[in-house]
Amino acid sequence: MTGGIATGKSTVSNMLIDKGYAVIDSDKISREVVEPQKPAYNKITQEFGKSIINEDKTINRKALGKLIFNDDQARKKLNSIIHPYILNQTLKIIGDLSKSNDIIFLDIPLLFEEYQLFTEYGIEFDEIWLIYTTRNTQIKRLMDRDKISKEEALKKIAAQIDINEKKTRSSKIIDNGGDLRELKLKIEKALNEII
Repeated sequence: MTGGIATGKSTVSNMLIDKGYAVIDSDKISREVVEPQKPAYNKITQEFGKSIINEDKTINRKALGKLIFNDDQARKKLNSIIHPYILNQTLKIIGDLSKSNDIIFLDIPLLFEEYQLFTEYGIEFDEIWLIYTTRNTQIKRLMDRDKISKEEALKKIAAQIDINEKKTRSSKIIDNGGDLRELKLKIEKALNEII
């Protein structure tokens, strides 16, 4: 399961969890692997310095984000540090969950941006669900959610592969342009097609 920023992936994940499905949240894993004293944490702080460390020793994600947002080399360096930890942890969780679940969903915001890495680690997908909404809806939701300007929202959206490009590479498109009731019905339909 993937999508663009502010398209509603978390909402869909929560709906699937409520229905009893196993959902692996790659954002959650990415936060866990950079906790203090984890190997990725030590490498990140060595690479990016003390300016990204909060008083409680955690990594200040906003400060780190500012460092890498407009610097491709810094972003690539950060990704080269954390991705192996994220993917190895994902593989471990898939192994654990597959013992008692026939279907496992992975919530991966940047799936297409990092698709090659998943294949290198032997993670294959039977289906790719794209949680989709229009660009204008994305902008509005992002501005409301993050309390940012339209310009900042556009920059965040532009940092990802265009949502319409993602549509062409997905097995199912879940349009999340309506209300929650509509979204639930669309999830039900998509689930009925794979059960």
